[in-house]
Amino acid sequence: METIVTESPRIAASWLNKGELVAFPTETVYGLGGDMTSDTALRQIFTAKGRPPDNPLILHLDSPGRIQEVALEIPETAERLIRRFFPGPLTLILKKNENVSPLVTAGLSTVGIRCPAHPVAHAFLKQCNHPVAAPSANISGRPSSTDWQAVHEDLKGKIRCVLKGPQSTIGLESTIVDCSVYPPRLLRRGAISLSELKASVPETTASAPAENTRQPKSPGLKYSHYTPAARVILCRPDSQQSKPGRKSAWIGLSEPPADAAKTALCSDADNYAYRLFSFFRECDREHIEVIYCEVPPDEGIGHAIRDRLQRAAEG
Repeated sequence: METIVTESPRIAASWLNKGELVAFPTETVYGLGGDMTSDTALRQIFTAKGRPPDNPLILHLDSPGRIQEVALEIPETAERLIRRFFPGPLTLILKKNENVSPLVTAGLSTVGIRCPAHPVAHAFLKQCNHPVAAPSANISGRPSSTDWQAVHEDLKGKIRCVLKGPQSTIGLESTIVDCSVYPPRLLRRGAISLSELKASVPETTASAPAENTRQPKSPGLKYSHYTPAARVILCRPDSQQSKPGRKSAWIGLSEPPADAAKTALCSDADNYAYRLFSFFRECDREHIEVIYCEVPPDEGIGHAIRDRLQRAAEG
């Protein structure tokens, strides 16, 4: 299959409306989209990624006004989060209606819903006939793609089209909150922190990791994720754990070791998130064997970075 690369949201949407798969940029990471009404396209998403079928997908909409197309109900807690954070890097878990295929939800009665803030994503989704089901646009288990080149690297010949845009500005997948239960539960950490969520919905709680692995309501919880080919080792600032050498790399907020073959000194936690997955992929291209990752402070987006680093180290 020839994979077309285009900068036109209209052309990309025309392919998706024909039942083809299209990768598209969002502010978090690139997504791999298929028409939610096409079971053939939905199955192709799992095949192209090598994704387990019990790992649910997220529905992407161009406007919060379309949520009723896919949700059975919108609880008052969800309404508050929608008013504050949509469009943006937040996914809400709601009870699905009969329009949503069980292939999207892994057979669950709930579905993840998101309205990206990225202007290219918005223009693309606005021209799609139906909501777009999309996980991250990468081979399952690999670091998520934050630029179109990484998408092409993983999925060339497996999908019909890549909608070319700039690098994702956040670099980590969306925050996910389960509003199908009360009180709402934070399932996956992202750019929107628990404290920010609580400012709008004080009842919001953080679920324990063990709660999410049996039959997860959202992606990124059950399986190994974000793993480069290199071994990932977590280290503390100024610790003696990192012993970089000719085939080692280092990323973090402190001054990097002088003997690392490749380094990324991040200016702050937001910059760390922005650079993390692209740095992992650069290390793979350069055949780095070990990546030392400094653990950021446990606050703000640092919570989400820690989550991704821990999963990468366990992969």
